[in-house]
Amino acid sequence: MVSNPNSSRTYATPILLVQWETLEAHTEGFRKSEKYSQWKELLYHFYDPFPIPIVEHYQDF
Repeated sequence: MVSNPNSSRTYATPILLVQWETLEAHTEGFRKSEKYSQWKELLYHFYDPFPIPIVEHYQDF
C-alpha cells in the first residue's frame, strides 16, 4: 500500500509511505529485483540537485 500521510508539521519535502508485508520484502525482494533497477533508472534523475531520499523502516506496535 502506498499513501501520503497527513502530518501536523509542514515538511519541505514530500513523504511517501509504502507498506510492505515484511521488511525483507523491501530490502531483499524489491531492492534486489529488476523492478528496482527500472525504478531507479526512471526516477533518480529527478533527485538532481537534491539528495537521494532517506529510506526509513517502521513497524506497528
